[in-house]
Amino acid sequence: MKKTLFILLTTSYLLFADALPSSIKTTISNISSNGEIQLSSTVPKGMSGVIIHKYGNGLSAITHASLSIGNGKANYSKYSAILHENIPTIQTDVTVGDEIIFGSFYNNVLLIAPNQTAYQQITKRFNRTWIHPDAYALEFMKKGETTLTKESLSNFAKKNQIGLVLIVTSNELLVLDAISQQYIGRTGLRTNPNSAVSPFYARFKQIDVSAFGFSEKTYLPYFELVEGLK
Repeated sequence: MKKTLFILLTTSYLLFADALPSSIKTTISNISSNGEIQLSSTVPKGMSGVIIHKYGNGLSAITHASLSIGNGKANYSKYSAILHENIPTIQTDVTVGDEIIFGSFYNNVLLIAPNQTAYQQITKRFNRTWIHPDAYALEFMKKGETTLTKESLSNFAKKNQIGLVLIVTSNELLVLDAISQQYIGRTGLRTNPNSAVSPFYARFKQIDVSAFGFSEKTYLPYFELVEGLK
């Protein structure tokens, strides 16, 4: 992470869509025998969500996780984003009328970028809560990882209530649902493939990581590293 280079983002990138995916609220209108649920509105495929059951008297709780499979349908599974031995497991079944919030943590975003220039231009473009990659870099190094994986990003996201991960590649910006590990958006983006910090931009390049007990490791060039995430 010692080498800092410049990335060139073209004017066409600066004019691309102003909005990142946002949360969508819908309800369950039907439950089929195979476990699929019919939604009251269409939700893009790959968006993850939580199912909320209302018990009355102002009481409600998350009972299951859900994943949109497109065409107004979704499946559901045990909710495991928050696990604690002192919190009892909710046994409520999924029922018609339950509310589903897809993209409930989409306001919290982690950006994997090749350098500070790219990071600042993208984070200034969108009004979201940005989780600085320093936090992910610390965990990345602590675990001795040398390769970026969707699983690694997802595990970090779940612990920090991050809904989206943006990944800058050599020719596009990818939008990853951090829970489902599926891409739900992408836009064209031209960059200079010779301009990147390895393994990805974080402020650790400005400090001595040996102070944390981490040794220097050899990483693939940034754009090769993120190519494996496509």
